[in-house]
Amino acid sequence: MAAPSSAPSPEDPSGLPPAPAQNALRLAEPGQRLVARIVDTLIVALPVVAVVRALVPGGDTDVVAPPAVAVALLLYEAVQLAAWGRTLGKRFAGIEVVQDTEALQDPEAVQDPEAVQDAEAIPDPAVVPDPEATPEDADERLTRGPGVLRALLRAATYALPIAARPVPVFGVLAGVFWVANAGLMYEGTRRQALHDRLAGTIVVKCR
Repeated sequence: MAAPSSAPSPEDPSGLPPAPAQNALRLAEPGQRLVARIVDTLIVALPVVAVVRALVPGGDTDVVAPPAVAVALLLYEAVQLAAWGRTLGKRFAGIEVVQDTEALQDPEAVQDPEAVQDAEAIPDPAVVPDPEATPEDADERLTRGPGVLRALLRAATYALPIAARPVPVFGVLAGVFWVANAGLMYEGTRRQALHDRLAGTIVVKCR
């Protein structure tokens, strides 16, 4: 009589989905992103506003400061994202920005909650198992930054509305935009705000 096979059945009778792949990406929590945004804004805005107040007459400070902060924030974020995929605020919050190009090649792999144990885990379909690969190699593949153009577009989408704040109507529209932009993170399974979608990026937890 043949011994029973030890191979796992195609379907787990317990109903639990399979464990996530070792190279899965975990989406950043909205709270982490909020903390990162607050830290980055304070790092840029406080010194810029201080300089503007020192150089510009009092009545014009409210007009000059928002555009100055917008330009500084644009450069601050674009340079760091292009170079490292993380700003100082994102480092503090433990998150980073990566390209979404590879994940989009296999949308079912990131949208089907049965594909991974945690619905927040995103397998990277571009990674092919390599018996000679080291953990450092895997980390390098999974932490590709957005690149210069994506980083610039992503930073501009958030920073430029700040420049419109001195204009009453546009200032209100900018506030509405930021609220709607944050709300987009709850639409879909990828937690992508508008600047993520335009730049083709996702925000993930650092490994």
